[in-house]
Amino acid sequence: MLRRSARAAGTVLAAAGLALAGLQAVPATPVQAADARAGTTAATGSAAEALGAAEARPELLRALERDLGLTRPQALRRLANEAEAGATAARVRQGLGDAFAGAWVDGPESATLTVATTRSADLPVIRAAGARGRLVTHGLTALERAKEALDQGATVDTPVRFVDVRANRLVVEEARPGAAARLLAAAGVPQGLVDVVRTAEAPRPLYDIRGGDAYYMGGGRCSVGFPVTRGTTQGFATAGHCGRAGTTTTGFNQVAQGSFQASVFPGNDMAWVAAGANWTATPYVKGAGGGNVQVTGSVLQPVGASVCRSGSTTGWHCGTIQQHDTSVTYQEGTVSGVTRTTVCAEPGDSGGSYISGSQAQGVTSGGSGNCSSGGTTFFQPLNPILRNYGLTLKTTGSDPGPGPGPGPGEPEPGGTWKAGTVYAAGATVTYGGASYRCLQGHQAQAGWEPPNVPALWQRV
Repeated sequence: MLRRSARAAGTVLAAAGLALAGLQAVPATPVQAADARAGTTAATGSAAEALGAAEARPELLRALERDLGLTRPQALRRLANEAEAGATAARVRQGLGDAFAGAWVDGPESATLTVATTRSADLPVIRAAGARGRLVTHGLTALERAKEALDQGATVDTPVRFVDVRANRLVVEEARPGAAARLLAAAGVPQGLVDVVRTAEAPRPLYDIRGGDAYYMGGGRCSVGFPVTRGTTQGFATAGHCGRAGTTTTGFNQVAQGSFQASVFPGNDMAWVAAGANWTATPYVKGAGGGNVQVTGSVLQPVGASVCRSGSTTGWHCGTIQQHDTSVTYQEGTVSGVTRTTVCAEPGDSGGSYISGSQAQGVTSGGSGNCSSGGTTFFQPLNPILRNYGLTLKTTGSDPGPGPGPGPGEPEPGGTWKAGTVYAAGATVTYGGASYRCLQGHQAQAGWEPPNVPALWQRV
């Protein structure tokens, strides 16, 4: 079975990207996170600075120390290095095309980046970007297509399937002997691509407007994911299995709160709740001890990055991201596109917030184990929820007020880039007369214009 390792330092960056044509070398050296009391500083214009990695709240740092065994300076350095590694890896994938086979970083604090490729000719270029290169057999696209074929026929006897990028293999967990072999045969997937892992645990939805606070639906309880707005309507994103469209909710204080506006489960595990006029969305997640952890954006962090979860049953717990784009088959059906983590959770934590540094990651879907013995959990990434329902994540930068604007006689920048839009990696926009390619998926916001955040946009 797959075992939980709270101190696992390896990071798989299966969804990162960068054009190698005209690539400038960017050494993958540690970046110092800004915190005067920890004695560290952030590089001006760095990805860590742009994504707020240097502004981690004390509650977050204490949780990383408890769950990942890090000191405060180590936690700050790790958050900064993870932000830099994600940006660097994002710039590397584009030029590799179908030869790209994933990437990962090693080290509890540093971010020594490795990029895998199926072409030996790519290795010098990868090294020039400041990363280590590894030659492997299978491209990531080929492994992902094989997983998609398996997803079509998966049952609860083969509950979890994912691409292990470091091993360059497709992994299938089976609850009954022979279940994986039957699935492979039915899908026509060669056994040589797959590692079969026995498991005795069955993932399940964790049944039972600050992120992590409780809300109630009749006799059930779930947790708020992330506060959002849609026009003038306040609300929050959460898990689809917690309720259907029309289901009414009451808040943590048992006061009438709102109702589900849309919900998908299975397939995905996403929903959003519109709250009444007496509820106000805040840019916070409930942290350790009940303190507020600020949310500044929604940049999905790489596999291996630290991530913390807030839920109404077990509170605040941290771990690491294991794999993105995982498929899980619950009793109710298959959910695809979720992220697998080492963070523990229990019933009632469903729908709650996953956050990495100050970047919103997703909402709790399900998992196995508990917070006494440990376990594996899955979260539905947040950006697809924002995009599908036209929601705007509430962040500490959501209401920037009037800026300086253009000077006398200067035109507005213009272009297709627009705050509030959810951009996927590879999307292209224009801004100020130039074209840019998105490197890491995120919801755009004021202050994150393409020229200002090279961690998110590359000029083309």
